[in-house]
Amino acid sequence: MPFQFYSNLFSRASRSMASGIMVVGLLLIGFGLLIFVLRDLFAFLAAALFFTAGAGCMAFAAKVFWIQWRLDRSQSPDDEDIGRINVRIHAEDRDEF
Repeated sequence: MPFQFYSNLFSRASRSMASGIMVVGLLLIGFGLLIFVLRDLFAFLAAALFFTAGAGCMAFAAKVFWIQWRLDRSQSPDDEDIGRINVRIHAEDRDEF
């Protein structure tokens, strides 16, 4: 009776791992071939992504500028404490100690 270093379970596990690696390899080759053939489509998708991100950044910056403009406009030189309505600061003398 010969001694076996692996069981049937080990054989099934190695075969399933090999088949999984084979499928991943085929998917990678297919994706690479797809990018090679349709490079104009992928370039268009990347350009659209960058354009959308740039437009979003510009919209956010415009919103911040608009809010800052409104805050600057709301503060008149006659009323210095317009941002301190209903705020009272109580300070005690610390020289007592």
